[in-house]
Amino acid sequence: MRFLHTSDWHPGRTLHGESLLAYQAAFLQWLVDLAAERAADAVVVAGDVYDRAVPAPDAVRLLDSALSRLSAAGVPVLLTSGNHDSAVRLGFGARLAETAGVHLRTRLDDLCSPLIVGRVGIYGIPYLLPDAVMAELQAERSHASVLRAAVARILADATRRGISRVVVAAHAFVTGSVTCESERDVSVGGIGDAPASVFAGVDYAALGHLHGAQQVAANVRYSGSPLPFSFSERSQVKSVHLVEIDQAGVRVQPVPVPVPRPMAELRGRLADLLADPGAAPRDAWVKAVLTDPSRPAAPMERLRDVWPHTLALEFRPDAVPRQAVADLARIREVRDPVEICSLFVEWVDSTYPDRRCADELRDAVEVVRRVEASG
Repeated sequence: MRFLHTSDWHPGRTLHGESLLAYQAAFLQWLVDLAAERAADAVVVAGDVYDRAVPAPDAVRLLDSALSRLSAAGVPVLLTSGNHDSAVRLGFGARLAETAGVHLRTRLDDLCSPLIVGRVGIYGIPYLLPDAVMAELQAERSHASVLRAAVARILADATRRGISRVVVAAHAFVTGSVTCESERDVSVGGIGDAPASVFAGVDYAALGHLHGAQQVAANVRYSGSPLPFSFSERSQVKSVHLVEIDQAGVRVQPVPVPVPRPMAELRGRLADLLADPGAAPRDAWVKAVLTDPSRPAAPMERLRDVWPHTLALEFRPDAVPRQAVADLARIREVRDPVEICSLFVEWVDSTYPDRRCADELRDAVEVVRRVEASG
């Protein structure tokens, strides 16, 4: 059998304020077409189906449309809930959806409810918060322990059913994986990660949570997100995994997702960047890191004249301005807290000193002194 492994759709999420909904809709249509073209026996979505626990109406409509098209095409879908999803909301109507070939796995009770294709059982593990499930799983307070217990239940169920090949879809952070800026940290008190060994005995672990596609162990893989959600992902090749399982074993083929726009990060002084318009494609999403010693005038507007889709701007001066050096020297010579605060306010507001503001600042410093003195 063959199936498509994908995850982390996050419909409704933005990229530095830019809506990605149209691109997410295009991806989902591409996925439906790919499933038909490759004669996929199933589509497996390993969590973070939505971007938030209470998704926006547009995101709900987008998911409803995609699942309806997959159902109409006769392609079963198994979805697990991720750390961004509300398990209750995503799982609403699960039993009814099952009749349409949409298999929602959002509860601990769903662990031993596989989607069976031939002799392959596809099991879904929803995102497991240790504090919420460790008692029922008789596990310790860690993701490693609860995942290991969940996999043990699944393997035991597969044995009872006579299932010869086991696929597990899970949403987790596996130790040693490569992260990027757009993922939400799932660690709490050092209990967030789990070793790949928790999936021992599983023929293929289809993972979600990390946005970069990667293999972390034999047949333990992240498909990654289909779209970039930060500029740290600009060098990643976004893809879904076409997984084939037969008597010879497991074969995985990454299928690149069509890229809506290239991404580029430009670094340097503004005048130098503007003098080299070929440094990035004109239609690219651009992040500019400006190294000018002082902030130039209207940098975003000037950058967008050359690259209309400039989304992010950072200032990292490559030299400390003389005035800043002088200001630091002045601060080192000052001992009066009121004067130190005045220097800071003057630095951020050129209209200072204003007599009224100076009096208010002095009064505030005196209040703090009295509070400290009273112990």
